[in-house]
Amino acid sequence: MMNKLTLWFHKFGSPPIFHRVAGLLLPWLYATAVLGGLVAMYGGLFVAPADYQQSDAYRIIFIHVPCAWMSLFAYLFMAINAFIALVWRIKISEILAMASAPIGAIFTAVTLATGAIWGKPMWGTWWTWDARLTSELVLLFLFLGVIGLYNAIEDRRQAARAAAFLALVGIVNVPIVHFSVSWWNTLHQGSTVRLLGPSRIDSSMLWPLLLMALATHLWFFASVLARARASTLELEAGKDWARDVVLKAGARHE
Repeated sequence: MMNKLTLWFHKFGSPPIFHRVAGLLLPWLYATAVLGGLVAMYGGLFVAPADYQQSDAYRIIFIHVPCAWMSLFAYLFMAINAFIALVWRIKISEILAMASAPIGAIFTAVTLATGAIWGKPMWGTWWTWDARLTSELVLLFLFLGVIGLYNAIEDRRQAARAAAFLALVGIVNVPIVHFSVSWWNTLHQGSTVRLLGPSRIDSSMLWPLLLMALATHLWFFASVLARARASTLELEAGKDWARDVVLKAGARHE
């Protein structure tokens, strides 16, 4: 079983195969993400009722919460690929890890921005050094650190390995972000959506939230694949298959 899994990793990790498969998936991922996001936004803004305490101000959760979930998922995705790249030296995992860092940073920045917008009317301040907010800010700095380290080293393979090591070191912050509202007394509200057991949120609010989370995940994968395809062509520029792809793309635009 392990040998089959390893062979699958190496087969899919072949740059020409990855480039081709990713190209087939991209349109479907983008289209499904946009459609799901539009339906979720309509449900969150027009179908879900106003909150009994926060009125319509709570509706920012349909952006804030999925982006917060995505910030953690993006870091886990980056760290897992960094581990695979360091252990098995799979080039595509290096590329995927580095491609996911900027996208994860954007989701984290949106989380912090929407949290500040939501926090002002609820807490009376744009920012407080709350455990959840502070650990989420650290997560943003970790993403930026990986991006900065990767771009600071000229050799792309060495840069990816150094940045991958930093990504693995920073993984300790992920459980801190997730469990911060349980471990410390914070202003940030606790979890209302549970995978195991009933969620503490009305179903009319829950389905747009979960659908938006699905849409952001699909958008994340599409964006990572698009960036990874471009990086693969750049790294493999001297190979025959990469030149053929560029020539065919140029012929289609003439």
